[in-house]
Formats: sequence, structure tokens, C-alpha cells
Amino acid sequence: MKKSGRILVVRGGAIGDFVLTLPVLAALRAQFPDTHIALLGYPHIARLALAGGLVDEVRSIEARALASFFINGGKPDAALAEFFCSFHIIVSYLYDPDEFFQGNVRRNNKAQFIAGPHRPDEKERIPASAVFLKPLERLAIFDADAAPQLRVPADAGEPLPGGDWVAAHPGSGSEKKNWPEAKWAELLPRLLVAEPETRLLLIAGEADGDKVQRLARQLPAERVRTAFNLPLPHLAQLLQQCRTFIGHDSGISHLASALGVPAVLLWGDTVEEIWRPPGRRNVLLKHATGLAELPVELALAAVRDARNG
Repeated sequence: MKKSGRILVVRGGAIGDFVLTLPVLAALRAQFPDTHIALLGYPHIARLALAGGLVDEVRSIEARALASFFINGGKPDAALAEFFCSFHIIVSYLYDPDEFFQGNVRRNNKAQFIAGPHRPDEKERIPASAVFLKPLERLAIFDADAAPQLRVPADAGEPLPGGDWVAAHPGSGSEKKNWPEAKWAELLPRLLVAEPETRLLLIAGEADGDKVQRLARQLPAERVRTAFNLPLPHLAQLLQQCRTFIGHDSGISHLASALGVPAVLLWGDTVEEIWRPPGRRNVLLKHATGLAELPVELALAAVRDARNG
């Protein structure tokens, strides 16, 4: 069926920021089901929305021509200007404090331009996903579900072999957000010993590979699957098959939560009210003197409870 109308959402940022913006895409899809929705973002992240059916098209925000839109009084790239002019609504979450991008996009463009926040104001302590939804009130979209939700097709990856799978991501985008490696090295074998049917999906991003390799070498190979820097739709398909997830304040934790996997979150100093993944089945563990002091026993008990819940 041919779609009528075109909406563009512009969203950069890391994985967690993007996942917290999924309710925007879901709300637009629900409000305008017959409209073509495009997403200008980082393709390796934005393809999650494409795989989940929330958008119809992904364009790269890394295109060199886009730089011309951040020059005050410059001459924006003609082809990209024509692309922007093809939309009747543009919702942008780019960091644009001087409004150079907005001004250049709106030049000779009749689209309704809605500027959303790049990040929440932490003084207000409002959940990030709710903050990102707020600008859609200009489109008469109120009370949309602020909990990110995502499903990807089963053929986006491959089925995990039989067993009770627990996904673990021992890293994040910042080492200060991470539980000590020594505690992961104690926790993971105990999970396998305590539950003979348990299998582990060990997840690593670009910065976590060495750590995950060290942890994997201490575990029985036949009960562990490693996922090193997988394409995100593929990783999402694997996560969907897991009963539980354990990780830090990271984009992968947000992804697991959006996929409906009960998550045990080992949390540091980040403002919980704003950045906590809002899944109803999540458990957040903190320690008064810092994440490094969080006991292994507490994390082990939380994972067992999540598996059995």
C-alpha cells in the first residue's frame, strides 16, 4: 500500500540515547500509520528501528554533506536540502544550540520543524524517554507509552541452542560504570554451578572484547556463547531468546529492557530517575559506597529471582 505523507526523525547519540527515543518512533507510527517515517541517524544503531518496523527508511547522519547545515549563513548541500524538503514534518533531537541546523533546514522548506532536546535537563529528574516524547504534543500526541519497546524478526539472527539462557554484558561506555572484573569472574561460574541448565550469552562491544575473552576462558565452553560486537539487530534477536539479562548502566542494558528481557542492573552514580531503563521487570542494584562494593551474593540472588519470576 502506498503511504501518504512523510515524517523525518533526526536522532544521533549512543545506543542508550537511541533506545530511549524509541517511544517517539512508536508514537509517530501509531498516530500516522499510513505515513512514511524516515530516520536520520547512525546506521549501525538506527537499523534497530528498521528491524523492529518502527521506521521505513534509515539515512546516515554521518554523511559529509550534512556538515554544511551547521554553518551559519552557509550554502547547504543541494541534494540534502531537497531530501529535507520532501518531508512535511521533521522532528530533530540534534544538539543545535545556535539553531544553525534548524535554520538551514527550514530555509525554503515548508515542513513543520519540531526541535526536541538532545539530552534531558538533569535538574528536573524526569525520565529521559518522557522528555523525548514531550515535543510530540505539538502533533496532538499525548500520554504515549514512555517505556521503550522493540521486537525484531526471528530471522534477524539465529536460534540459540536449547537451555536456559542468561545474557551478561560486563562492560559499558565508561569504565567507571563497570562492576569490577574480579566480581564478574566470581559471579558467572557460580551461575553455571548453581543452575545446571543455565547457558550464558556473554556480550562484548568494541571496548569490552579483552575482558569478555578473559571471563569466557574461565567458563565451560559448551555452556557459553560469546557475542563480540555483533550488528545490533542480530544481537537483539539473540537477547530476545534469553530469560534474564545482567549488565551495567549501558546501551545494551537499555536494549535488553526494550526487548522485554527482565534485567538486573548493576548501577553506579548515574541519576537513576532519568536514565534507568523503564522496563517493569527490571531490578536495579546499588551500593551506598559505590558500585565496586556491591556484593556478588546480591547480584547472584537477583539473577536467580529474575530467572524464576
